[in-house]
Amino acid sequence: MSFFSKLKSRMFKSSSKIDEGLDAIVEEGGEVEEAEISEAEATETATTPEPEPASKTEAEVAKPAPAPEVTPKAPPKPETPAPAPVAAAPAPLPEKQSTPAPATEKPGIFNRLLKRTPAEKVTKRVLDDAMLESLEELLISADMGVDTALRVSANMAESHFGKKLSAADIKSLLAAEISTIMETVATPMPLYPRTPQVVLVVGVNGSGKTTTIGKLASQFKAAGKSVVIAAGDTFRAAAVEQLQVWGERAGVPVMTAPEGSDPASLAFDAMKKAEETGADLLMIDTAGRLQNRQDLMEELAKIVRVIRKKDETAPHNTLLVLDATTGQNALSQVEIFQKVADVTGLVMTKLDGTAKGGVLVALADKFGLPIHAIGVGEQIDDLQAFDPEEFSAALTGTAE
Repeated sequence: MSFFSKLKSRMFKSSSKIDEGLDAIVEEGGEVEEAEISEAEATETATTPEPEPASKTEAEVAKPAPAPEVTPKAPPKPETPAPAPVAAAPAPLPEKQSTPAPATEKPGIFNRLLKRTPAEKVTKRVLDDAMLESLEELLISADMGVDTALRVSANMAESHFGKKLSAADIKSLLAAEISTIMETVATPMPLYPRTPQVVLVVGVNGSGKTTTIGKLASQFKAAGKSVVIAAGDTFRAAAVEQLQVWGERAGVPVMTAPEGSDPASLAFDAMKKAEETGADLLMIDTAGRLQNRQDLMEELAKIVRVIRKKDETAPHNTLLVLDATTGQNALSQVEIFQKVADVTGLVMTKLDGTAKGGVLVALADKFGLPIHAIGVGEQIDDLQAFDPEEFSAALTGTAE
């Protein structure tokens, strides 16, 4: 299964919320109409007659009878010249067919159109102020944020205000607006010629940092890069063990330190080892910390300072891993971590378990930070580069 298929199937909570919400908005004040027939469809209908049901006798009448069998030894000789060439003699008509066929049997565009299956019904509603207000409320409830929801709604109304739109029309417009916002931030994590490239991974407790590091390390290893992992969460033994498991899977060495030791010291030692072994990438895990805990954020700032004593340009990438289920709280996380650790890019995890996928749109709109990857599961291929069109299609339910 492709990642896009997984994205469509697993973002069901987000897309379902928007799908059902838009359907309800349109149905609330909409009117049922017949679906419009396109010009191409009408032309095809006019030029291509539809098959008409016929009885066995009628079918026999419609088809020319096969030519009479003749024997090669005695070919028939015409006694008198035929008045006109004919292909074959028609089969005799049954008595009941002696009456002329009803006029409705004659082919024609109007008759064909009348015989078409009844047009599909579709509900449409005028995009007015009341509908815009409902749309804004829906987007805000999907965690797109007030400012972003208002901006997206205004853009949709700019060229379609006063027009009758179906739910499918609204979804397509919404997907286009979201894709426009997201395409400016869809950027893979950059790789630099300088080695080792230090990648610091930060985030709050439970955001998925350790798993993300393992997946990224495995993918870089598969791409031919030599990778070293530093288990900087020295306060949680489970995190170290989890990284070691990923390291074994990917064939990547994992540096550890005794439980409770200074994570900044481990980061410094890991940089020395990566430099000595000629590693392309050094990925440093950090302990989860709440953005409102000043003491924990100061500890993170210390790790950054120590790293820069070894290489003033490091860390070359600071990835903030965000849990999509946190919703609007992700905005404050980005704001605080960006000040402390100079965040260079985002990774969004757990999009398969929330109806709050719209927060990624709000993040892109407010901060403009690169979104390197998104995750919709626990498997290695469930973390992939961010694609704005696929994301917007999956979020709005327009993906087929």
